[in-house]
Amino acid sequence: MPFTVIAQLVDLKLQQIYPVALIVENELIKSVEKVSVKEASSLPFLSPGFVDAHVHIESSMLIPSEFARLAVVHGTIGTVSDPHEITNVCGLAGVEFMIENGKTVPFKFNFGAPSCVPATTFETAGAVLNAADVDSLLARKEVRYLSEMMNFPGVLNQEPEVMQKIASAKKYQKPVDGHAPGLRADLAKKYISAGISTDHECFTAEEALDKLNLGMKILIREGSAAKNFDALVDLLHEHADRIMLCSDDKHPDSLVSGHINQLCARAVAKGVNVFKVLKAACANPVLHYDLEIGLLNIGDPADFILLQNLQDFNVLQTYINGELVAENGKSLIVSCSSSAINNFNCEAKTPEDFYFPAKNTSAEKQKIAVIEALDGQLITKKIFAELPVKKGFVITDLKNDLLKICVVNRYQPAPVTKGFIKNFGLKVGAIASSVSHDSHNIVAVGVDDESICKAVNLIIKEQGGISCVGTEQESVLPLPVAGLMSSKNGYEVAAAYTTIDAMAKKLGATLSAPFMTLSFMALLVIPHLKLSDLGLFDGDEFKLLES
Repeated sequence: MPFTVIAQLVDLKLQQIYPVALIVENELIKSVEKVSVKEASSLPFLSPGFVDAHVHIESSMLIPSEFARLAVVHGTIGTVSDPHEITNVCGLAGVEFMIENGKTVPFKFNFGAPSCVPATTFETAGAVLNAADVDSLLARKEVRYLSEMMNFPGVLNQEPEVMQKIASAKKYQKPVDGHAPGLRADLAKKYISAGISTDHECFTAEEALDKLNLGMKILIREGSAAKNFDALVDLLHEHADRIMLCSDDKHPDSLVSGHINQLCARAVAKGVNVFKVLKAACANPVLHYDLEIGLLNIGDPADFILLQNLQDFNVLQTYINGELVAENGKSLIVSCSSSAINNFNCEAKTPEDFYFPAKNTSAEKQKIAVIEALDGQLITKKIFAELPVKKGFVITDLKNDLLKICVVNRYQPAPVTKGFIKNFGLKVGAIASSVSHDSHNIVAVGVDDESICKAVNLIIKEQGGISCVGTEQESVLPLPVAGLMSSKNGYEVAAAYTTIDAMAKKLGATLSAPFMTLSFMALLVIPHLKLSDLGLFDGDEFKLLES
């Protein structure tokens, strides 16, 4: 049935706000006409819906249909989604799972063709996508772009397999997303000239400006762990036409609290013009990726939101294809069941598997390269510390917050890799996760080998999840879908995550999002020092360090 909405239109083209009568018929915008209304200021504000311009749905620990249920409450009507995580676990079947599950709900997922599976040759993943596989995905209408090209050395060196994937995107006239943290000057120019159109990895305004001046579009990222908003938000003043907003990775508790709407509120509070903010949050992703998402033009799909005001960006209603999908903080999308897909071949471990043999068993200390985690960042620092040696094994140093980090191959039997890490803050116990970018082996941090072993075995028993072990308590949140996601009600998953996150912090974890930060400690494509299932990796030299 046709219906009419009376509201104050936030006209992004004219940069004006005025009352309109918007008529929806057959899922489309039939007309938008100015009207004269008494006390127009009391009307809600009508805006295009928000689009997350780069997100890994898997990082929410929710399958796409459950992600949608939570996101629409905050006015998000679509995403530009990279299924890179599940593809590293399950291959092409993982991409298919995400696309098909996304179709079960009224939400506009726009999936890309993963460009880097595996992400590097210095880790063990569950699948490989070659250039032919990528071409087959890009040929599909529902696959909108070539997702983040993390192998920037491969682009710079014009490796044939890498260049074939980029050539396929050009053949199908689909954008290529970038991923080049810290790349500047001539190297950035060479990378961009290969056809890379965006980057969401800028940590400083200077780097972002360099890339903007070279023709790139910049995505301002604010996720559960990587937070670059404050460093980049001022770019919106002068470059609003070429900026988008994204979360990249967002845990379920964060998604319950808010999404792109929160970034809009923060940007306006910092003095950015509201039209520029909404251009970045709503219109720019649609135009860049040629998405089938309406922007309140006549004949567009009836995708829009009603906002209480343009300061807090509280969402009163969300419409997708003319269907009311959220109202007054409540999702109207119905949960649907989903079968699981996984790739897990890992047997239970013993504490001895996590021992770290000293080079000199008679020494009292051993100097070791240590990963220094940084709160709110994906990058780490490479530092050196002298760790105590006891009975021939290097052990943790709680006084200096030097804990053990381990990675367990989840795909095949293999020795456990071990290292040390600073800034997790645990005083007792351990935490572990099978969400560990990019290959999603099991990663754990703890104060002793027994606790680490218990945390890892909880995950192995569930074939995926996140776990926390203390002296008297242990907890696990099962993630049976690829070891990355749960198909349960999204709000229940968020509540369970909040509980286990609080448990980790009670054990001493000082990071704002310890499990999200943990998941990035095996992310080799982000400098400076990480740990894969094959060993300690130097992101600057792009090589494994000698053990």
